[in-house]
Amino acid sequence: MPHPIMFREDDRGLAEVREIALGFPGAFEKVSWGRPVFCAPKMFAMYGGSAKGTGKGQYVQYPHAVLVKADDSERPALVGDSRFFVPAYLGPYGWLGLDLTAATVDWTEVTELVDASFRLIAPKKSIRQLDEG
Repeated sequence: MPHPIMFREDDRGLAEVREIALGFPGAFEKVSWGRPVFCAPKMFAMYGGSAKGTGKGQYVQYPHAVLVKADDSERPALVGDSRFFVPAYLGPYGWLGLDLTAATVDWTEVTELVDASFRLIAPKKSIRQLDEG
């Protein structure tokens, strides 16, 4: 059974994240788990997510968020920022979510987070293209 679609095409945050993510070499978008996922060829960003709630089987939804893989050295500082959350399922693998509704969005910061995630995931050839480009 496919996941229900959990985003709207007219979401301005998605449009911004899409523009950032698709600017990376070899990047493409697909829908997985009902959400926009950006890959090159492995997933390096996702729009929207959830975190485990306090009760068994409870989840807190973050429909306007960007999920990225965080470098181990950056992770403690990001986790300490109230705008960030540890996403369900992906969190144990080094992923964090930035809630785009928690404060005024700094799109330069979002670009830097997506860039760092891309560099952790993408093939070396794609990273060279990015650096040369």
